[in-house]
Amino acid sequence: MRSESLGPRVLLRKMRELMAEQIEPQARLDEIVRQIAGTMAAEVCSLYILRADGVLELYATQGLNPKSVHLAQLQLGEGLVGTIAATARGLNLNDAQRHPAFTYLPETGEEIYNSFLGVPVLRAGRTLGVLVVQNAANRFYREEEAEALETVAMVVAEMIAAGSLEGISRPGVVLDLSRPVHLEGIGLADGIGLGHVLLHEPRVVVTNLFNENVEAEIERLSASIASLRRAIEDMLERRDMPAEGEHRQVLEAYRMFAHDRGWVRRLEEAVRNGLSAEAAVEKVQSDMRARMMHMSDPFMRERLHDFDDLANRLLRQLMGKIADPFEEDERADAIIVCRSMGAAELLDYHPERLRGLILEEGAATSHVVIVAKALGIPVVGQATGAVSLVENGDPILLDGEEGVVHIRPPVEVEKVFAERVQFRARRQERYRELRDVEARSRDGVKIDLLMNAGLLVDLPQLDQANAAGIGLFRTELQFMVASTLPRAREQERLYAAVLDAAGERPVTFRTLDVGGDKMLPYLHQSPEDNPALGYRALRLALDRPGLMRTQLRALLKAAGGRDLKIMFPMVTDVAEMARARELVRRELAHLERFGHAMPRDVKLGAMIEVPSLLFQLDELMALTDFVSIGSNDLFQFFSAADRGNASVASRYDVLSKPFLKALRTIVEAGERNGVEVTLCGEMASRPLPAMALFALGLRSVSMTSSAIGPVKAMLLELDIGQLRDALKAFMCASDETRSLRRFLEEYAAERAIPL
Repeated sequence: MRSESLGPRVLLRKMRELMAEQIEPQARLDEIVRQIAGTMAAEVCSLYILRADGVLELYATQGLNPKSVHLAQLQLGEGLVGTIAATARGLNLNDAQRHPAFTYLPETGEEIYNSFLGVPVLRAGRTLGVLVVQNAANRFYREEEAEALETVAMVVAEMIAAGSLEGISRPGVVLDLSRPVHLEGIGLADGIGLGHVLLHEPRVVVTNLFNENVEAEIERLSASIASLRRAIEDMLERRDMPAEGEHRQVLEAYRMFAHDRGWVRRLEEAVRNGLSAEAAVEKVQSDMRARMMHMSDPFMRERLHDFDDLANRLLRQLMGKIADPFEEDERADAIIVCRSMGAAELLDYHPERLRGLILEEGAATSHVVIVAKALGIPVVGQATGAVSLVENGDPILLDGEEGVVHIRPPVEVEKVFAERVQFRARRQERYRELRDVEARSRDGVKIDLLMNAGLLVDLPQLDQANAAGIGLFRTELQFMVASTLPRAREQERLYAAVLDAAGERPVTFRTLDVGGDKMLPYLHQSPEDNPALGYRALRLALDRPGLMRTQLRALLKAAGGRDLKIMFPMVTDVAEMARARELVRRELAHLERFGHAMPRDVKLGAMIEVPSLLFQLDELMALTDFVSIGSNDLFQFFSAADRGNASVASRYDVLSKPFLKALRTIVEAGERNGVEVTLCGEMASRPLPAMALFALGLRSVSMTSSAIGPVKAMLLELDIGQLRDALKAFMCASDETRSLRRFLEEYAAERAIPL
């Protein structure tokens, strides 16, 4: 046994014994710094804790003036201690007073000390304080001593996180870990959420910090790392793994980290210093996260996410936890916080327990947001840093209209939000008063305001909003919530229930639209570099006619004796529409041959989402009874802006001249061919874009049920003819510097049109 490694292990053993004692928090801190000083032969050991106001307060010391405890303070970034806290990097100096950041605090009596070793107290990459040792002699501290101090800092971090240090300073002092945080994101789904944090990918909580047998713990760590490496190799060697592309790049990054000798060596050193294998992973993970978070290089920051995922996988292996993000004790007022998530993942939660969704990424037209809107869940996106700032169970508020998030809000903010909830309730009451008012503009133009749906839980909203019908029923949601492929009878029951709920109101069923970011675990699909442009929707369905015919047969049987509208997604060429019509014809013939009840009328339509159809409109409309503009996908393809990419999704505006001209081209083609044109994308769900749609000539739009009230309120005050003329003049103007959105906002403001 090397003598220099004895100190850290002895120190950690003393920490373990000390943590088991039943003593007051301040006495525990005092004993911690005394033990550190004694074990490391340091004349001074001090602990500074970061407060919510950005001040580092001296909480315990051995060697400095004891009267300075809870009085000595440094601002974040001030002095050596403040520099360590601000950068999350330690300092090892043999002549501290010559360092440019050195600040002398006369109340502490530290002027006689020259050597200085300070390390950040880290948890999940966040700096919670600073731990320091000092000596009068000029010396550099050994690497083993720095490692020992970092290890003890981790134990202190767990004390802070457990809340055991609250209340031992002056009244009113709040520690940084529990401070209120205000984040500015973007509102993606309207509504206000009040509840408690539920991390979509909860952190693995390490409860056993210390090891009893170093060699046994090293062996356990090595076995878990070997298992992790094998799992990564197995994923890379799968036949359906492409030879290149984003999926492979991520796994290659995982493999690089898993085989990195420096990472493994740091893990083993932490274990040899007395930590358990899982505590060693958490310590090294926190150290690396803190350093990478302060890097400006976006590539390196992205690699941080890869490393975090890898470390979490290793932690789960060590602790025998499956990689399941869903907690059994899911709260009744849960607000999910995550980096990003798929639509199917959101559907795994109990919707009645959800009060909101906060994404570090996300865009208004990403599918998870669309599903959240269907469930009536407010969403805030691009809330940078939210995941690292919260703990499971933290109180949290979000405003899906303003894009604001309040973590651990003060009472005053809670009161303001409560008032806003009451205001929204009064506004919703006004919308309810319009429920039975006909959706007709001031100049007498009738508009069909339909709703989007996809689940049985949506159906009560059909009557609550008094929608004119269902303009888009997303049949894929039934497939996404199921663990196995829904049988024909299950599909038929769902479609019949939807038609029953609608009564005589029209329902447009969109056939299965999966692929892209809507992957079905039981439907084998190879990963794609660009899934939005890949093997999805009608492309996939036409290649799997058994899947398509089963759904068509279920729809036709469910509609026996009733009208049926079927819409095909992602049509790229009129030949695809012709093939889809032929499949319907065959299924109708099958039903007739076997004596099944036939639908009263069947109308077939195509979604216009692919720009190539703009040059085949007359040919397409010769094959369709109606068309529906899928504005979400059409706009992302039209502007080459991935709707799920937060960096570009908000960069381009649907209220732009080129896009509105494209929409007008579709409307004119419908008028020319006598084919109904509807729109069922995000554009229709907000009053301002809806104004433009009505002026362009659209007379039927589908939206989230909660949007019907605001859009109807706008419509009742709108003279569509006047706006059409004003918009036409604006579109013909040569001034490209004036914003179309601003023009519409000013137009509405001048005429008191509610938005």
